[in-house]
Amino acid sequence: MMSIKNNSKPYQDSQLTQIEFGGAQDVFYSWSNDQRPMIVKGEGIYLWDEQGNKYLDASSGPVTCNIGHSNPNVLRAMQQQAQELTFSFASSSRNLPNIDLAKKLTELAGEGFERALFVSGGSEAVDMAIKFCRQYRYATGEKKRNKLISCLPSYHGMTLGALAVSGDPVFAEVFGEMISMAHKIPAMMSYHRPDNQSEEEYSLQCAKYLEEKIIEVGEDSVLAFIIEPVGGSSSGAIAPPELYFNEIRRICDNYGVFLIYDEVMSGTGRTGEFLTSHLWPDARPDITVLAKGLGAGYAHLGAMLAPAALVDELSELTGFNYAHTYNASPLSCAVGSAVLNEITQNGLLENTRNMGLYLRDKLGELQNKFTIIGDVRGRGLLLAIELVASHSPRKYLPLDIEAIERFKKLAQLEGLLIYGRRSNGGIYGEPLLIAPPLNVTIEELDLIIEGLAKTIGIFEAELRTNGII
Repeated sequence: MMSIKNNSKPYQDSQLTQIEFGGAQDVFYSWSNDQRPMIVKGEGIYLWDEQGNKYLDASSGPVTCNIGHSNPNVLRAMQQQAQELTFSFASSSRNLPNIDLAKKLTELAGEGFERALFVSGGSEAVDMAIKFCRQYRYATGEKKRNKLISCLPSYHGMTLGALAVSGDPVFAEVFGEMISMAHKIPAMMSYHRPDNQSEEEYSLQCAKYLEEKIIEVGEDSVLAFIIEPVGGSSSGAIAPPELYFNEIRRICDNYGVFLIYDEVMSGTGRTGEFLTSHLWPDARPDITVLAKGLGAGYAHLGAMLAPAALVDELSELTGFNYAHTYNASPLSCAVGSAVLNEITQNGLLENTRNMGLYLRDKLGELQNKFTIIGDVRGRGLLLAIELVASHSPRKYLPLDIEAIERFKKLAQLEGLLIYGRRSNGGIYGEPLLIAPPLNVTIEELDLIIEGLAKTIGIFEAELRTNGII
């Protein structure tokens, strides 16, 4: 373990230590790390397993626990709401936490996001955004607009609707015949751009792919284009420049295509602005979806943000025909409000910007020190490192060694829990997300860097020993 010392009593007498891997639930995770620790406690940026081992949650789970674990203010809000009202069916009743959260969220989101609808997670929010766009076009007479465009690679969730717009050939092979898959264009993968192109040339080329695809599919049949403004697990915090998004906005306007930003991971302050789209006022999307950091690991919560003009017009025409059991759950909404209070009242956007700069500099130092760190990228506290065989000259790791999974296991032994997901077996790169909570301190960042340095050194030596680098 790294220099994270555990002062609490180990949980060795717990029945948890007697639970072997497998059985009623673990079998569903047989593809995952078979050495996943049994976590029994969380506080701040730390987690403990049943043996008393202490881990630093360096990626906020899957970039979700944006204010850390066991925040007392959020726990109080949960308890108070649970004592008053735990459930109210949104289709037949109203509840105050829903109204309160909608007001807070739309005020933070600003112009163009005056309406908010809450669901139970990111995949559901993506589904809802697509259905909203379709119902609006259908109600306004543009019934032929039913085609979607997204990027390859990309990830937008695990429901069938969200998988349809996700860019992962493995998922497409399994589920593609069951659903109408979105048309794909190459994602802007800055680290992998051709050597003979400048960033400006590459940005314009990648944006041009969208226009070409709209024309190919049919200008009057394309409904929407969905993209993460900062890439998540599929691309590893790829952060295209403003020029790219301005061009995408212009193209969507020219062809009457809705622009949807999937900010499930990048939203709610993660990149240093409440919404990443706030960075580019001229490229504001028509629809934004949020999740992860909105519930921050305390509740299952996602949201769709949309402009009043669109929502109100659809309401007058047909209404938005959409309902799930846990839409606008009062308990989840109370949690969401408490999370937003933590962000706004404790200056976490500014802290995210400052700590993000510090962390990026420190990751850059690791890149200069070690051969296998090919790239450091991202915005705010949504950062990534990409594993390679050599960063100069650039040489990629063999796919069959499953570098991300091996690195995560080694990091776990050093007391770090890190999130990374291989898209299509790693052919789009081997990125790991470094995304601590928005209230992280410099001292905690230094511990992350210390653990990463040890892990990188061990992994690099292992690769050399095996003749891979």
